[in-house]
Amino acid sequence: MKSYLFVLRKPAHNGIYVQEMLDIILTTAAFDQSVSILWLDDAVFQLKNQQQPEVLGMKDTAAMFHSLALYDVTDLYIETESLQERGLTLNALCLPVQALQRQQIGEFMQRFDVVFAG
Repeated sequence: MKSYLFVLRKPAHNGIYVQEMLDIILTTAAFDQSVSILWLDDAVFQLKNQQQPEVLGMKDTAAMFHSLALYDVTDLYIETESLQERGLTLNALCLPVQALQRQQIGEFMQRFDVVFAG
């Protein structure tokens, strides 16, 4: 079994990007692969609680990520500095994630067989 890391960097309501990435992640996990996700930069907004995207005619990205557990995708990571720079805390997120410091990211990525940055 290969280990996959999906690195998400784009904001929550950036067209269909989040939905497409989630489809890829769940498809990979459905084939019994080890899947982890890392949120960086503006992607941290994807996990923000109390989104109101229906005003823009979009789906709540935070709600979509609740399906990850159904596919045994539980290794979820977020960059601490990305949160801080955007005024968010771990308590403001809809899923339990593990925080990583920016200086840890490079070494962390080396643990995976495949890194998919979208």
